[in-house]
Amino acid sequence: MSLIDRLLNRKYKRILSLDGGGVRIISSVRFLHHLEKKTGKNIFELFDYFIGVSAGGATALLITLNQLNAKKLEDFWSQENLEKIMYRTFWDKSTFFQNKPKYKEDQKVEIFKQYFKGSKLQDAQKPVSVLAYDVGKRAPRIISSFNDQHLLSRKVVAATSAAPLYYPTVNLEDDAWLIDGGVVANNPCLVGYNEARKYFNTDRIKVFSVGTGLNKRKIDGEASTEWGAFGWLKNDIIGVLMESHLDHEILSDMLKENYMRVNSSIGDANFMMDDYSTENIEKLKKLGDDWWEKFGDDSIKFFE
Repeated sequence: MSLIDRLLNRKYKRILSLDGGGVRIISSVRFLHHLEKKTGKNIFELFDYFIGVSAGGATALLITLNQLNAKKLEDFWSQENLEKIMYRTFWDKSTFFQNKPKYKEDQKVEIFKQYFKGSKLQDAQKPVSVLAYDVGKRAPRIISSFNDQHLLSRKVVAATSAAPLYYPTVNLEDDAWLIDGGVVANNPCLVGYNEARKYFNTDRIKVFSVGTGLNKRKIDGEASTEWGAFGWLKNDIIGVLMESHLDHEILSDMLKENYMRVNSSIGDANFMMDDYSTENIEKLKKLGDDWWEKFGDDSIKFFE
């Protein structure tokens, strides 16, 4: 039986889990491009269920609603689109002390309208979930194509990617004000496993989780004793909060060989989520290439 036949004749339901990380999603998409080339199948065909948060949530919806392959996903996360998505307000680049979100939402919404048009979650061709956080209820919210069929896709994308400080809170529907789900689980692998287990009514689940790089720069513990808001923001407290390994460790212990995680230190790429400079984009693509060199063989074995 050929590799492609084995991919289609699956005994396990395969879940693709995509982290948040702003522009760093470029590394994830680059890795998926290599996976498509190696298997000869696009990402939509390789998986049975998709989950993502923030930029990973947008990517999951682009796959399930628009059936974009990895090459077209790279086009979506182009420098031109990122420049529109991250259209500045009056913020000074050097400080977080402003009374408005860093970016305006107008052009971001226009990009989402261009791609998602008037589609609703019920139009997804495969089950998909994204994670957001309801600030009114002070609770995570899992938004899915099978429980929230009536919701406009572009509004859902705006909600899951409304990172605090960067974008304004999104009114998804009456009295539901949402922000980026990365504040509770930037790696949604465990949430995805649990949702897929319920949806398919089976424990025969394999989870393939792709990250967006980790900031491994050491934090000066002694110096941190004197930091206030600015000091912690300057030293990537947002990244610290979003890079929790707990869900990864729990799911790895639960599923053993049926769970795979693709991620590493972000290396010399910028750890900030909004650096869409030509130089940084190339570094992020190179990181995705490096991941394929490191994880490619194991990825193919995982599918077999």
